[in-house]
Amino acid sequence: MYLDRSAGRTAGRVGAAVAACTALLSAVGCSADGGLGVRAAADAPDGRASAAAGAKAKGRNGDGTDKKSERPAPSMPEPAELAQARVNISDRQTVGVGMPISVTFPRPVSAADRKAVESWLRVQTSSGTSGAWSWVKDRNLLDGQRVDFRPNSAYWQPGTKVTLRVGSHGVRQFTIGRSLVATVDAKTHTMTVRTGGTTKSIPVTTGAPGTDTWNGTMVVMDKASKVRMDSRTVGLGDAYNGDYYWAVHLTTSGTYVHQNPHADTAAGHSNVTHGCVGLATDGTAKRFYDQVIVGDVIKVTGSNKDPVATGNGYGDWNLTWKQWIEQSAAGETKTA
Repeated sequence: MYLDRSAGRTAGRVGAAVAACTALLSAVGCSADGGLGVRAAADAPDGRASAAAGAKAKGRNGDGTDKKSERPAPSMPEPAELAQARVNISDRQTVGVGMPISVTFPRPVSAADRKAVESWLRVQTSSGTSGAWSWVKDRNLLDGQRVDFRPNSAYWQPGTKVTLRVGSHGVRQFTIGRSLVATVDAKTHTMTVRTGGTTKSIPVTTGAPGTDTWNGTMVVMDKASKVRMDSRTVGLGDAYNGDYYWAVHLTTSGTYVHQNPHADTAAGHSNVTHGCVGLATDGTAKRFYDQVIVGDVIKVTGSNKDPVATGNGYGDWNLTWKQWIEQSAAGETKTA
């Protein structure tokens, strides 16, 4: 098991492994339908070594859990594919309520092996929620290279403690933080942010006709204080090429919520961007940037574009539970 962590930004990895990024992400444009997508990060030590090193300090399992609470191993043999599995969430990380557990593999897992892989990817939670693994066609990977886990409810319950065991190759523990759900209405040019029992409305500008913003539910993948955006990477010619600030990354194809000088006049009135959600330069963008964490939920409604695809970032919540289960080999499971 490998740890995906980006240098100079808060990371949540999806997609193919590319070079580790710095705070300045080059060649990722404000999205239409293209872009190079998320950058992978340098790997951490192997999960087995990490677990063994911490065993004496943290308990018999090496992960801070009591062996009595550990779910029994599946009866089927452990798949070899788990030795090279990559997990999108760091150990001890706190993530938003929308973050699925996403595991990727260097080569496709065959249909015959998928049930065993799901069975050995054991999820336990403090809330005992039911959920399921589902095979997702990632934008940058082949079918069978990515499997995600999400609850059967609308997002995770805030405060949930989650433990993921990747077969015998390591343990990952993380926490679900407070709930933040931001809903962008492309027709009224507003974003309503709900968190901690409070609601705030922020004027925004979204994609202009022809470069509309994706509809549907997206999840914050990562964020960076400065991102280089080049329109040539998304098939828009020489429309723009420059640095944009306070950028919250939503899709592999290059959709962001970010500061945009055009929002100083357009936000709340009209849609003028190339697909991103633009925020004003008067401190609005930075305040939103400072507020969000990886895994927070951003929903877009009222745009003249299809819902974002499941594998274009974390579009998992755009599927109904029935649709989600249809791509699962092992089916729904209880995580108590």
